[in-house]
Amino acid sequence: MSPLRMIYLALAIWGALHPMYHFVTWFGANGFELRAMAAAWNVNAASSGLVWDLTISAIALTVFVMAEVAVRRNWIALVVLPATFCIGVSCGLPLYLFLRSRPVV
Repeated sequence: MSPLRMIYLALAIWGALHPMYHFVTWFGANGFELRAMAAAWNVNAASSGLVWDLTISAIALTVFVMAEVAVRRNWIALVVLPATFCIGVSCGLPLYLFLRSRPVV
């Protein structure tokens, strides 16, 4: 595996674990209440801006992945979509780059 692919994989793992640590911590303190979490994301203008930034980035990544899959028929890349929307762009984007950079056989 090339050093670049190892970096992408490391970033995907970090992008999954680090945000999930904070989500699990929040759920531990507040219970599994998605509405309360969504309200916490919009507590002020700075956090609302960040939520919108990540939402737009997730949508752009989704459109890109779907367009690439339609052309390249790289079906495994579709795993990026639930990773992006269930974990975050911090996991989905490096995961897609990891999958996209594999050697063509």
